[in-house]
Formats: sequence, structure tokens, C-alpha cells
Amino acid sequence: MSTNGPKHADQTHAAQNQAAQTRAAQNQAAQTHADQAHATSAEHASAELVIHNARIFSDGAMLPHTALAAAGGRIVALGGDEIVESFAAARVIDARGGLVTPSFVDAHVHTTIGGIESLRCDLTACTNAEEVYAEIARYAAANPELPWIVGGGWRMPQFAGGTPLREDLDRVVPDRPVYLINADHHGAWANTRALELAGVTAETPDPADGRIERDATGAPAGTLQEGAAELVAAVIPETTDAEMRAGLLAGEQVMFRYGITGWQEAILGSYAGYTDFTPVYRSLIDAGELRGRASGALWVSRDFDGMSIADFVADLERRRAQYEREGLTLDTAKIMVDGVPENETAAMEEPYIAECSCTGGSGLAYFSREQLLELVPLLNARGFTAHFHAIGDRAVRYALDAVAAVPEADRARVRNHIAHLQIINPEDLPRFAELGVTANLQALWACLDAQMLTLTMPLMGEERAGWQYQFASLEGAGAALACGSDWPVSSPDPWLAMHVAVTRREPGVTEFDPLLPDEALSLSSILTAYTRGSHELLGMPGGRIAVGEVCDVAVADRDPFAADAAEIHLTRNRVTVLAGEVVYEAE
Repeated sequence: MSTNGPKHADQTHAAQNQAAQTRAAQNQAAQTHADQAHATSAEHASAELVIHNARIFSDGAMLPHTALAAAGGRIVALGGDEIVESFAAARVIDARGGLVTPSFVDAHVHTTIGGIESLRCDLTACTNAEEVYAEIARYAAANPELPWIVGGGWRMPQFAGGTPLREDLDRVVPDRPVYLINADHHGAWANTRALELAGVTAETPDPADGRIERDATGAPAGTLQEGAAELVAAVIPETTDAEMRAGLLAGEQVMFRYGITGWQEAILGSYAGYTDFTPVYRSLIDAGELRGRASGALWVSRDFDGMSIADFVADLERRRAQYEREGLTLDTAKIMVDGVPENETAAMEEPYIAECSCTGGSGLAYFSREQLLELVPLLNARGFTAHFHAIGDRAVRYALDAVAAVPEADRARVRNHIAHLQIINPEDLPRFAELGVTANLQALWACLDAQMLTLTMPLMGEERAGWQYQFASLEGAGAALACGSDWPVSSPDPWLAMHVAVTRREPGVTEFDPLLPDEALSLSSILTAYTRGSHELLGMPGGRIAVGEVCDVAVADRDPFAADAAEIHLTRNRVTVLAGEVVYEAE
């Protein structure tokens, strides 16, 4: 399904040759530095950290070195065994032949929500409905003082038709209201008591941006899609400042565990029952308690908070000026253009397949094309990058059209990107490179699983099912690639996502065929996207291993290049280094 022609191929090869020459020059400079360090080994230069006995990958290539030294938060030498002799290091790490890479940056993650939900009724580890019910019952029994049971992580394929019922929750928790967010955060599940407290009845109309699933009588059945979830979210207890602080710090530790030192909080604003986390970020950074490199995407509300678009953008400028500081950049605006296909809210050019559809429509676009054509040029002109959520082909086209409306000079000053990109009309693939739009991939989803087979593909039809997660075609068309996880929607582990990008199979699963195997990326490509690509997208230091670069690195327990691709998912992060300091080490 590649759209490459001879011209694209020549340009790609030329770019690759230039990159290879650049890497060779960097490697030679690094080797010279290492040789100099070896020549003065008797002096034992001081260093904070030495990592040796490693395979080192950077910028799309394996380096000839096996060791590095860091001082002052930066890499000061690359070389071989002589590095250990040349530097008196406070900390020496034997990589045991494992792969050392630049640290990962998660370009689309909900760090605070993930941390908060891990401390609530967390259903993410459940594999079927019975486990979901058991965990809800266990959590409710362990927390009798809580007025509400809240949390999330259930998945649509665990329930018939993807829509769990309020009566099932009533049986598990009969005495309190329950509100549980779907793992994809595009819907929620409520029991009868919660629906009553929210005043949701058979007479309640569907909101414009969502749908209340109903039983045969028209009464709410328990599942609330998209904007309908806000009907109950509005009455749940407000998340306290202490919960948000604990959640963000817990989320940061999850990032460090997986070798991630920087991230973009993909929503900063009031959303899905959560209040704005931006003041919590500011508070923790000012107190020196948050150590990771954070970037935030300010939420663009679907009604612009009742303002004109121009006034709303001016208010984003006010928020940026109020909260941005060293350690927290706020030069991005998050625009959720549509929903997800499994509940028929992803915006499609053509209707969902009629015999499988419960709506008969073509999905929801939460912003009109005309609104985006006004909004995005204003954002870029004011120095805001547009971070789009776009899953359906119509949503992707709306986003690209909006960027095309931006004057070229304004586009060049920002880093517009589109996340998720599940279904792209092949005609739109070349536009990413033409418009300087980065493809922000959530690669873990690009495989056949129960949700894809039972819910998504029947709604797509054969042609559109073949337009899913076109990673190789995007790369071939010259698009810049970056990566994110969307945690807690899915695992934050980069190695699991990279496994899928390369094999197009769910980690550890062999019974399903690969999903569109021609769209697979090489391990080198996806690893570069998750390191250099994401660093560059968010404007964060690092992303390369070279003398003079900040020492943000991750140490894996093996070299996945040396084994079969089917084993990539077995790779585990052993050590995470941020500015030369070890911030995570596996037991």
C-alpha cells in the first residue's frame, strides 16, 4: 500500500545518505574524544556515570562504541573499555550486553489520569467480564467509606455488544453510585444509582457529542458514549488536589519505569470529570518534586467555553503565560476532532456498514471543518502547535485541511501533529510531509485483536479496513514520525508498541495473522521515532547519544536487534537515566 514513486524514493535515499554521513561524523568526533580521554587516563577524569559493556543505538544506527561517560548531566565521552579506566565515576553500570538508547519520550500520554486511576478502582489488568466484576467487588469491599466507586479500565470486547449494563453493576455494588471509565476514555459505565443522581432518564436526550445506550424501553442501559459520559461525570465527587498530586507523581514513576524521561500530557483542562491539572504541574515543579521533562497540551473545549474562537485562543495565551515555566512547556493546544470507530464516533467520509451499524451514520466530528479552518491558523500564529486527535479518515482530512490554511511561515515555527491516525485515505498520505505535519503513532493498536475483529472491522468494510495504521506508507511518503502510548488507554511500555510496529501482531499472540504486514516498520525506524522523533516533536533536549548531548538514556536488558522480531516484546527496561542521574533501576 506504499505510495512511493521514484521521486519520493530518490529523496528518501538522499536523506538517508545525508543522515548516515552526519552520524559517521558524529561517531568519529565521539571516538576522537574517547581516544583523548584514554590518553589521559592516568588523570582519571571525574564523571557522575559510566555505562559499559553495552550495545549503543542512536539516530537510526548502531554506534561502534560500547561505553559512555556522563558529567554535568551530559555525555562527555564515548568509546570502549578504556572509558571505565579513564573516568573515576560515582556510578558504574554494566549493561551486560543490553541495548542502550536515548531515553524515550511519550508524545501522547495522560500521565496524571493514568496515575490517578491506578490508585482507584483499576480494571486495566482484567481480561474478561468476570474478572472485572470481581475487581469491582473487591475494591468496593476494601473501601467502604467511599461515597462513590470510581475508576476505569474495562474494555468493550469484554461485554456483549461492547456495552455493559447498569444492572450488572447494581448486583456488584448495590449501595453506592458507580462510575467507571472505558479503557479508551471514550465512554463510561454507570449503575442505576449514579444515573439517578445525575438525573439521566428515558426522557434525557442524547447530547450533540455523544450517545446514551438505551434498553428496549428507552431507559438508559448503563453505557454512556463520548459526551454522554459527562452527564454523570458532572456529579461525581471532584478530584482533590491531593489526589491529583499523588496521581501525577505516581504517573511519573510509571514513565521512568519504562525508560521514558519526557512526555506530553495530552489534555490539560477540564475533561471527563477531571479538573485542570495545570496548577498541580506548576506546584510540583516549583517545589522541585517533579523531575521529568514535561510538556502540556492545553485542552480546546468542544464549545470553546462559550467564547468566540479568537477570544478562546487569547485565553489559551493567558493560561500559557500564567503556568509555563522551566520544566513545563505549554505551547501546544489539543484538539479532539472525533471519537473512535468501535462505538461509531470516529468521523468517516462514508457511513459505517449499515448491517453492522447501530447508528446508520458516519460518526461524529466534534469540530466542523469551518471551525478548524479558523482555529488552527490563529493557534499557529500565536505560537501554539496543534495536537490533533484524529482517528477516522474524515477527521484526518479536516485536520490536514486546517493546517493547509495556515500561512507557510507560521507553520514553520510550530510542530503540528496528528495522533492516532487509525484510518487515512491514501490520497492524504503525501500531505503530511507537504504540510510539515508529524504522524504521532500509537503503534500498540496496529494489530488484530478481539476489539478489531469483532467491533471495528465489521463497521469499516474491506476497503477502509485496509487503510488502517499505514505506518510504512507514511514513512515512505516522507512524513516525520513520533510515538506515544495514550496511557492509560494502553500500556506505556515502548517495547510493546515497537513490537507491534515491526510485527503487526499483538505481543505474545500468534493465533491471529499480522494486520496489513506491508505497513510494518523496521525496528530501527520505530526506535528512532520513539527517541529522536518524539524528542524533536516536543522540543526536548536529547534524543541522540553523542558527546555533548544531555545524558537521557535507557538501558534495556537485551539487544532486540540480535533476536527474532517475535521476541521484541520480551525486552525490558533495566535502567533509566535523566540528565546523568539514575531515576529508575529494576530490582
